[in-house]
Amino acid sequence: MGKGKKYNPNSPESVFKRLYGVMPDTFEKMLAILQKEYDKMHKSGGSPPKLTVNDKLTVTLKYLREYRTMESIGADYGVSKSTICESIQWVENTLAKDKTFKLPGKKVLKEASDIIEYIIVDVTESPIQRPKKGQKEYYSGKKNVTQ
Repeated sequence: MGKGKKYNPNSPESVFKRLYGVMPDTFEKMLAILQKEYDKMHKSGGSPPKLTVNDKLTVTLKYLREYRTMESIGADYGVSKSTICESIQWVENTLAKDKTFKLPGKKVLKEASDIIEYIIVDVTESPIQRPKKGQKEYYSGKKNVTQ
């Protein structure tokens, strides 16, 4: 979104960002880096991949964005959990190696967390209503299967 553009939550870019966690142009940059690395690795041929490079990137972003299990994502693409795991690791390692996309280092994160905050939570027990002694026959909390 440049200056002068009004934010539209229903624009294709906004919907894409909500679905994948990145803007379309960022996705395209990631895809170009991954495709270049994939082409370099497979220039002498080989067996066809179970997932395309686009699918591998999409799988990784879905995994990071939606907190879905690898097994669930694998079922969507008709591949095994291990294939999804390998794809995610390849995408993460390839993008980290390229250094176009990077996270702040540990030192930056450590310096930012110098302020200590305390949160106190009351976790004392609270009484639970139980049936009176003479009411046990009529209480439906637990049913005896043998009756």
